[in-house]
Amino acid sequence: MERIVDLGEYGSRFTEDPHPVYAELRARGPVHRVRLPPPALHEMWLVVGYEEARAALADPRLSKDASKIGETLLDEDLIGKYLLVTDPPQHTRLRRLIAREFTGRRVERLRPRVQEITDSLLDAMLPGGRADLVESLAFPLPITVICELLGVPELDRKAFRALSTEVVAPTSHDDEYDAIVRLAAYLDELIEGKRSAPSADDLLGDLIRTTDEDGDRLSPEELRGMAFVLLVAGHETTVNLIANGVHALLTHPEQLAALRADMSLLDGTVEEVLRYEGPVENATFRYAAEPFDLAGAPVAAGDTVMIGLAAADRDGSRFPEPDRFDIRRDPQGHLAFGHGIHFCLGAPLARLEGRVALRSLLERCPDLALEERPDDWLPGMLMRGVRRLPVRW
Repeated sequence: MERIVDLGEYGSRFTEDPHPVYAELRARGPVHRVRLPPPALHEMWLVVGYEEARAALADPRLSKDASKIGETLLDEDLIGKYLLVTDPPQHTRLRRLIAREFTGRRVERLRPRVQEITDSLLDAMLPGGRADLVESLAFPLPITVICELLGVPELDRKAFRALSTEVVAPTSHDDEYDAIVRLAAYLDELIEGKRSAPSADDLLGDLIRTTDEDGDRLSPEELRGMAFVLLVAGHETTVNLIANGVHALLTHPEQLAALRADMSLLDGTVEEVLRYEGPVENATFRYAAEPFDLAGAPVAAGDTVMIGLAAADRDGSRFPEPDRFDIRRDPQGHLAFGHGIHFCLGAPLARLEGRVALRSLLERCPDLALEERPDDWLPGMLMRGVRRLPVRW
């Protein structure tokens, strides 16, 4: 039996920069038995190799439904079933119903509004000469977009931000539980309000009304789960995409200069940010539905498997010089949005917001610079990002 790698032993340096640890593990093999850092402390298999991660993301022997091994996840217990915790045929049905409404055409129609929101945020930010980029742009842009898309009324965004971040990067079990309870109650009120006063054109209202060809529609619990994953995942990932992108560019001045000189490199820059420092460090848990060999690891039925997206995207066998941030690289095949049937539904929206935010910020701030080195990285192993990114111009 392979010895268990205690990730907690790496201390704060693992939270600040996990990539050297993943590289160390990858040099010893693509899959390892690990113990998560506090407060989690769970033991599971961690996949750190690119080819192995890509295969595992699409492996039907790895279930997203914890109930199949007799477990119930905290958010699932309080929120209900949603896309990230279901398998086919339930997942297929839920994804089909949301895909009917959350289309590429609907996302593309948002482009002028995304630009308008970005311009307004920069108008408010720029006179100050310095700001926390997370608070001033990276958070308010995607939360405004997703709230308008879903038809969520103006909410206390500071309070919502705290609840949402606690769900995806929990500091303690009790605080995580409290945040999910409060989010569930909020979503129930929101959905009930939509039922009693439907809006003409918003995604949540359309999801309430939508029916499949055979008359299938989302149950109240499924609606709550869908609203949860769209609201939380629909902004948390993009907050980190924008902030991580700005951080990567400001710490690689030659790449920043190349992009400023040629904005046709923008799309490739966003893809390289996703590969180099993507917003999701590891995919949400999967569970072995049966015993099998995972790249030499003897996975038993019921074992938990975590697939390292950040680790896979720094695998030198797939991406030469993986620790080099290179906006001219062809990062095709990166796993930042996952792979297979659970590929991120919101990828087109995240890319749109990332491109608009980076272009607008760089065009309007020709001398943008880091005010100080960010030191408040999100805890846990799900999200990769900073709570604050102080910049000046």
